[in-house]
Amino acid sequence: MSGTAHPGLNLGASDARAHERSETPVFGFWVFLMSDLIIFGILFAHYIVMTDARAFGPGPAQLFDLKSVAAQTSLLLASSYTYGMASLAMKHRERIRPVALWLIVTAILGATFPGLELRDFANMIAEGGVPQRSGYLSALWALVGLHGLHVAVGLVWIAVMLALLAVRGLSNRTKTRLLLLGLYWHFLDLIWIGILSIVYLGGLA
Repeated sequence: MSGTAHPGLNLGASDARAHERSETPVFGFWVFLMSDLIIFGILFAHYIVMTDARAFGPGPAQLFDLKSVAAQTSLLLASSYTYGMASLAMKHRERIRPVALWLIVTAILGATFPGLELRDFANMIAEGGVPQRSGYLSALWALVGLHGLHVAVGLVWIAVMLALLAVRGLSNRTKTRLLLLGLYWHFLDLIWIGILSIVYLGGLA
């Protein structure tokens, strides 16, 4: 396959052999992300349809804390930047330490995100905003909760990559897996921007 066979993160000329070996796995992972995007698309559509199905239960004005949402957005966007720095370190410095340090910073930022989200869920429950209360709330919990679950999976993946870096170093397989994790992590940012725009800002508009 050619060196430009797939878009997105790549190793380029910095490690031509690892780059060539990564072509097929990265293409396959793009296919997985597109299937995941379809699932999120269905949940977005479900949420939009259910926006007014509140059964006289609480709505966005009673449930949403935009300060917390802004903090979550900042954390996730910052973690995407720090992961980008880890990718640059992997491509151009070929040293384990800077890659691992940027991954740790990414994990810290990423771990704070679900912490705030869980606090928001707890506050929603206190306001009577449980999933079974209305169609709107079930759609809200499904969409936001699935994204939060994806972030948790990403954090586990980062921990696994840190362990692989310690054991195997920057091997070709490790580099490929870091590329896949990068695609996954940035994908979560895109989904969150959709949630921010449609669920939170759109709900309070």
